[in-house]
Amino acid sequence: MSSIKRNPTRPVQIGQTTIGAGHPIAVQSMAATRTQDLQATTRQVQLLAQAGADVIRIAVDSKKDVEALARIAPETTVPLSVDLQENYRLVSSVAPHVQKIRYNPGHLYHHEKDKAIGDKVALIADVAQKNDCALRVGVNCGSVDPDKIGLFPKDDSISPMLASAFEHCQMLDEMGFTRYCVSLKDSDPQKVIEANTRFAQERPDVPLHLGVTEAGMPPDGIIKTRIAFEQLISAGIGDTIRVSLTLPFDDKGEEITVGRQILDDIESGRFRSVPKLLSGGLNIISCPSCSRVENEAFIDLAHNVRDITAYARDHEITIAIMGCRVNGPGETDDADLGLWCAPNFVNLKRGTELLGQFAYDEVLNVLKGEVDLLIATD
Repeated sequence: MSSIKRNPTRPVQIGQTTIGAGHPIAVQSMAATRTQDLQATTRQVQLLAQAGADVIRIAVDSKKDVEALARIAPETTVPLSVDLQENYRLVSSVAPHVQKIRYNPGHLYHHEKDKAIGDKVALIADVAQKNDCALRVGVNCGSVDPDKIGLFPKDDSISPMLASAFEHCQMLDEMGFTRYCVSLKDSDPQKVIEANTRFAQERPDVPLHLGVTEAGMPPDGIIKTRIAFEQLISAGIGDTIRVSLTLPFDDKGEEITVGRQILDDIESGRFRSVPKLLSGGLNIISCPSCSRVENEAFIDLAHNVRDITAYARDHEITIAIMGCRVNGPGETDDADLGLWCAPNFVNLKRGTELLGQFAYDEVLNVLKGEVDLLIATD
């Protein structure tokens, strides 16, 4: 990115990869398989490494996941990042096996609710320091710090995210831990642009991890991500990226390929115009799948939803398909219709209202009926 004046962020070392301070923008991805499936996850890590990943993230949500991580980590030379999910207390167990730890401020409330958030962050920072790990403060639109939401108007989803990010940066700074980056993610590329632009103006020293969460399936998911990356990176904002696509496990390396292609295009001044479909019409949001997904049928379901709703492309309807209990309940609330997947059934929602729980082979017909109702009242 020699032709682009980048933000003067400080360097953050993640194993053999360093982000910030003018270093090349790192491209990363996340293993989509269940962490405890050693063969599948090791293969996934190898595929991502072969695709050229600079960092690979693995989700850990239980002691068995930690045991699996300990066996997977020696099989790669690519720096590993771990996603703590809802259980921050696993940090001591996972830190010896990885080079980076990601935590979500909104998830720190899920365990030990009477314990101060600052004490939880202090534990994470202390463990990271002792194990030579970097941190990522990962703020997501669907799981924002509940104390911040009530401070802003209901139609302002960006300010609570920023308030949470700034607070955690201040906490880490005061603890003397500065080896961290921040991410501010949403499924709407315009909100990603605004959130990261505002953060960079306030804290130009902190490296930013860019991504459009639940971008969906190619090609729409690539287009959404490209829009956000083009506008942010060309303004000097962003030190590492992740392209989140809903893909079959064997194709997960495409996230790395797409990420590098976008970076190459930006460097060469090849920018894409925004297709009209993104200014209105049907919008399908789907998460990229990860080890939290409890039924791999989620991936086929996402593709089937896209196919059976193609006839509604000219109607302004948003459908969200989430693969797990962590992102599912909250990150489908803003959609007209939301599906979040349990092991043996799919929860179908209209806005925040639960319509019912349906078998994987039944939910598509029910969904189509709801789409028809929305069209009829449009």
